[in-house]
Amino acid sequence: MTVTDNGWDSRAWLDGDWLHRAPRREEVRPRLLAEARLLPWLAPQLPLPVPIPELTEDGVRHRLLVGEPLAEASTALGRELGSFVKALHEVDPVAAVEHGALDPATAEAERAEVMAEMREKVLPLLPEPERSRGASLLDGIGGVNTALVHGDLGPDHLRVYDGRITGIIDWTDAHIGDPAMDLSWLLHAAPRALSEGVAETYRPSDELVRRAYDWHRLGPWYEVVHGLVTDRPELVESGLSGVLARL
Repeated sequence: MTVTDNGWDSRAWLDGDWLHRAPRREEVRPRLLAEARLLPWLAPQLPLPVPIPELTEDGVRHRLLVGEPLAEASTALGRELGSFVKALHEVDPVAAVEHGALDPATAEAERAEVMAEMREKVLPLLPEPERSRGASLLDGIGGVNTALVHGDLGPDHLRVYDGRITGIIDWTDAHIGDPAMDLSWLLHAAPRALSEGVAETYRPSDELVRRAYDWHRLGPWYEVVHGLVTDRPELVESGLSGVLARL
């Protein structure tokens, strides 16, 4: 089991078979603590394991979910993930908010702030011919807040051991939002066999697939903003390359 202490929101460390997480910034603390309310309620409704956190003096801890970040691809794994994401998106959103998920109005307001930051900081860095397409992408993201979403569903948060999914981790970004967000990597950046398995069990509509592609296109914009905020020019450079490649 590999534990890396490189999260932007939280730091992590092991103590025996307990994984501890603590917020790196105070504004993260409420969302981290909300996991201790949301996940015990959510876990029985899902077909794959999720952490069951409990509060600590520093933040939260949960029993270690054995496995490594997803690095293999198969249709069978994709089917498991498709069924999981479908079950997640069918959870009652009102009850999810009552158990700690970020409500749609707050989530939409936070998304609008991020889009404004991208418009201010990232858009001017693009070559002039690409700025209109970038602006159109930013204009089209958001406005759909219909389902409980994980909010950061990529390979680092999908744990695999012995060919099976053993856990879906890091629920700090869980909110009521666009289900297409959770499908962006799974449908448009994961290995083909995995994507095919996800599509087979989730059965997304054409509109959902299109919105998931827009979220996929937006991914490198977050890297640019992160690089600017942390003064890491290498992230800005690689992020901009990704932005241009996906526009």
